[in-house]
Amino acid sequence: MTPSALPDLILGASLYFPPLFKAVLLGLLGWLPLHRLVRDWLYGGDVWHPMLMDLSLFVLAVCGALWILLHG
Repeated sequence: MTPSALPDLILGASLYFPPLFKAVLLGLLGWLPLHRLVRDWLYGGDVWHPMLMDLSLFVLAVCGALWILLHG
């Protein structure tokens, strides 16, 4: 890595990563109440793979949070 490439790398990281971290944090805040609401249903035996369903809900919450950050 050349010395002139380091500022480009730092600038690119500061532009790309914070929205992703914000989306994960906002998605976590949206997923927590949703998880509490559907936890009994998820682990009650109605869902074939509750951990996978829970992870899917988290991914949907993060995607929704990223969409809100980009369009809101």
